[in-house]
Amino acid sequence: MLLLAWNTFRERWQVFAGAILTVCLGVALVQSSLLALVAAATAPIPAGLGPEAALALQGAYDGALTLLSMVLALAAFVAVFIVASTFGFTVAQRRRELALLRLTGASRGQVRALLTGEAVLLGLVGSVLGIVLGLPVARFQTWLLVRLDFAPDGFAAPWRPWVVAVSLGTGVLIAVLGVLAASRRAAAIRPQEALREGAGAAQVMTVSRWVLGLVFTAGAGVLFALFPAGDAAMPVWFVQLTPFLVTVPLVIGFAALAPLIVPLAAGLLGLVCRGALGELALANLRSDARRSAATAAPVMVLFAFVAGIGGTLATVGEAGRQELHDTVDGDFTVAADRDAAAAIAGIDGVAAVSAQTEATFELAFAEAGASWYVAGLGTVVDPAAYGATHAVAPVAGDLADLSGASVAVSPSEDYERDWRVGDTLRMRLGGEEFDVRVAALLPPTVAGPHYLLSPDLLPEGVVSWDHVVRLADGADRDAVAARLAEIGEVSTVDEWVDARAAADERLTRDIMIVLLGMTMLYTAIAIVNAVVIAASNRRREFAAARVTGLGRGQVVWLALLESQAVVAIGLVLGALAAAGSVLGAAVALRHLVGIAAVSVQWPLLVGLAVGAAVVVGATSLVTALSATRTPPIRLVASRE
Repeated sequence: MLLLAWNTFRERWQVFAGAILTVCLGVALVQSSLLALVAAATAPIPAGLGPEAALALQGAYDGALTLLSMVLALAAFVAVFIVASTFGFTVAQRRRELALLRLTGASRGQVRALLTGEAVLLGLVGSVLGIVLGLPVARFQTWLLVRLDFAPDGFAAPWRPWVVAVSLGTGVLIAVLGVLAASRRAAAIRPQEALREGAGAAQVMTVSRWVLGLVFTAGAGVLFALFPAGDAAMPVWFVQLTPFLVTVPLVIGFAALAPLIVPLAAGLLGLVCRGALGELALANLRSDARRSAATAAPVMVLFAFVAGIGGTLATVGEAGRQELHDTVDGDFTVAADRDAAAAIAGIDGVAAVSAQTEATFELAFAEAGASWYVAGLGTVVDPAAYGATHAVAPVAGDLADLSGASVAVSPSEDYERDWRVGDTLRMRLGGEEFDVRVAALLPPTVAGPHYLLSPDLLPEGVVSWDHVVRLADGADRDAVAARLAEIGEVSTVDEWVDARAAADERLTRDIMIVLLGMTMLYTAIAIVNAVVIAASNRRREFAAARVTGLGRGQVVWLALLESQAVVAIGLVLGALAAAGSVLGAAVALRHLVGIAAVSVQWPLLVGLAVGAAVVVGATSLVTALSATRTPPIRLVASRE
């Protein structure tokens, strides 16, 4: 069977080219991400750095580790998804060929072995190409991480020989996982189907598709329902995981149910698509639901991940912006290189002022004989002044007790610790380690701060301070602003909040560039591959249409209409999968901080939808023109 798999692989290399390229890109990104992960995990902290600088550098490496882990998971998922889609479609097109094998004596196990052998060959070829491609990808990925400030300057991912074995194993594993479901369906093909002209019209909604689709769709619904029922102290980072907890199961479920959904969607499109060609295009969608579903699947994945991840991060950012507007009770902010609260308080018209600065620290934990440190970012404040300019009501304790070695913490930062007022924490700050007391518990927060530190914990050498200024009734705003400008950079509170929101938006954009850049390339290749595979099997169908009276231009236009209908279906399914993530995050945030916020990145999504339509449309035109070059009578008179 391995020899037969090799011969089949050589004869059908055009069909497998897209899957090989997908495995190649997947292996390249996995290899690059692994090298970068190891480099970030083992990067030494240079001797001679101060405590704050060393902690900041370690935080940068930790952030890179987290982001690269997510890139690795997405790359593996999308690669397996695309390869599985490709193999599933090619098996459907090869039903007569595989049935003929069964008719000549091949057992079900031998058919599975044939397809698995093809997958192994595909994985090996893709892996070898991916190892070579991984070298420039690693350089680009590390450059991008540094360029977008996700890794410190000078960060690099050196080559490690063991990654060759990992890359080869990864490529073969991706290919074999992708072929598992297709090989099961192929083994179920009956030998008699080789004798029937209509053998390709097999049932597409198999038991496994029903089970997979319903289980994952229902699982996503359960996870969505659990969000508002969860702990009120749920951390914000958990809310940001909704694309992986809700969108991914919905994508898998919708992909499994796509052969059922496509005909139903085609019926709805029939309400707006009029004309003979439009009705014929929709009829083609319904008659070959597997082909339509295979093309719609990568469009759905692309739109679902971009809209789901982008919308979730944007929704969290919008909730943070609204929270800042609600909690900051002031008129101006002043950024200065010193604590200028006393000087600002002496200005006529100023009713209250609070000064704050950020300090990085570490908390020590020990459990079951193991000990470790967790980095945190706190805000050093004077509790009385902070309470005068911020609407923050502790859920336990009193900010007035924030003095000496004490902190106020938000349960949403580390809710598993179950901290209480009076607890003692071990803190390392400014090169010293000491015990601090929990003076108060802050309410859950999106925008922060998650830790308030006593002014007695202020580290030395702080050169960046923010001041919130509230004016007295009837004060001359322009005159006060002029006096404040002599002390530092002045902004209105609204401008300050909007500036922080803009910074969050830039961070969201940068995360999506790192996280989804290769995913978008994956799915673009998968879209083109699906259209090419579909068109390669339709030469005789197009010829029959031309013989019955349609011109070549009409056939090409028909193929274009079908492709755009498939894109529309994929976009709708992707939007539904993404909506589950965004709405789940919105519900969780409403439960967490009492803020109703939903943010959709419309320009990005519109551009993405137009881009998908253009890519699919252009590919469909090229493949339809190629498939109709041969005179139709020659194709109708012969069997492909």
